[in-house]
Amino acid sequence: MKKRILLCFMAILGLSIACKEEGKADYLPESVGAMNTLTVVIDNDLWKSSVGDAVRENYTAAAQGLTWDEALFSVTQIPQQIFSGAIRNTSSVLYVMEDTLNIAHMKSNMYAKPQKVGVIKGHNKEELIENINKTAKEFIADFKALEIGKAQKRFEKSLNKEKALEDKFDISMKIPSIYRVGREEDNFVWIDRQIQKGNMNIIAYTMPWDSFQNDSTFVQDIIQMRDSIGGLYIGGEDIPGKQNHMITEKAFSPYVFPAEVSGKKAAEVRGIWEMSAYPMAGPFLTYIINDKENNRKLIVEGFVFAPATKKRDYMFELEAIMKSVRFNVNEESK
Repeated sequence: MKKRILLCFMAILGLSIACKEEGKADYLPESVGAMNTLTVVIDNDLWKSSVGDAVRENYTAAAQGLTWDEALFSVTQIPQQIFSGAIRNTSSVLYVMEDTLNIAHMKSNMYAKPQKVGVIKGHNKEELIENINKTAKEFIADFKALEIGKAQKRFEKSLNKEKALEDKFDISMKIPSIYRVGREEDNFVWIDRQIQKGNMNIIAYTMPWDSFQNDSTFVQDIIQMRDSIGGLYIGGEDIPGKQNHMITEKAFSPYVFPAEVSGKKAAEVRGIWEMSAYPMAGPFLTYIINDKENNRKLIVEGFVFAPATKKRDYMFELEAIMKSVRFNVNEESK
């Protein structure tokens, strides 16, 4: 009997603790901060030293696949004594300090939600620099994933209700209502929105499952695919005696990385597009998604035309939209 009472007491105690922890999370304020911003909490002297150099080298490095250099993050540095009050609600924080501990780890939802706080400590500058360099890739991925999730949540407030993607490819994406379907073909959908100095675009189409069989020609095959789609569907201004359409920039090959989209293996391609017979260009981001269930490669691409304008945040919005893609499941295939 006493044993049964003790077990009941322990169960109630465990439930009480869990409820308190859940309640604490529920009471956290919403995180704040502009897209792709990072608050670095570090003493002024360390910021001006080689430790600050290591932070800048990693977190303000040029983002890949843009027409000119733009930093991965817009960084704001503040000393530890100022990191209090509303400032602590910033969504992405990197905390760097000399300490009796030598550690580096990522924490979630410390002061707000959603929030990521990268904590880096070391006995001296050498240990701090080592920890900064060692964790940068992982921390950047965590910060980016957080921003993607926040952007997708914002999209949900007003979504595009058009059914072109569902009708053509049996997929859905969280696309803000400001975007509109501009063109539909048998195997092609073009969705765009106007911005102050140009436009932002998303296109989708499919390729046969057995496309890209040769790893040694993978990049060239991607370029050929993009240029072919550009010739078919993405024309430019009429040029007498010339066919003017979108192509992949000839001067530099695009960057290609392994990726995962909607739980499926994919290739991520970043580069610059240009017009074949007219001086226009801009960045693009393509996902080639292995949709084995439907025996196809699904291609979704975002590209921006915005001359003399920074494009990092535009491309990030397109990335967030494309990473929200979901494959509809037919009842017959369950």
